[in-house]
Amino acid sequence: MQLICINKFYMSISRKTKSIELVLNSFDNTSAVSVIELVEKFKNHMNKTTVYRILERLEKSNILHSFIDNEGLKRYAKNENYQSFSNHPHFLCEDCGESSCLEIEMNVPSLPRYKIKNSEQLLIGQCEKCFS
Repeated sequence: MQLICINKFYMSISRKTKSIELVLNSFDNTSAVSVIELVEKFKNHMNKTTVYRILERLEKSNILHSFIDNEGLKRYAKNENYQSFSNHPHFLCEDCGESSCLEIEMNVPSLPRYKIKNSEQLLIGQCEKCFS
């Protein structure tokens, strides 16, 4: 069993297979990728069930996080330094379709009689490349 040290905690990834490496290498530190794009990208290497299982495992281990875009698609992004990501918004360019994590923290209001466990903020507009 291979263990990865993450922030003083040990989270196990039972096997760091070639498939896991392929999926992890699809992410940089800022952009997010839709599950549909990943399934299409790896269709010649693994079936879609394997892609979904790997994404679920990486998200459970806080290596990736996900959010829902404006079309209802789940997108995944890499957590910096494998840390549990703080509450941050995501940006989706309506022209080129690029999505990314924004490096600002959003405050979620506390509401009486509600226990908020998660909040997603999706900002939609034009990225710097498309705006210029």
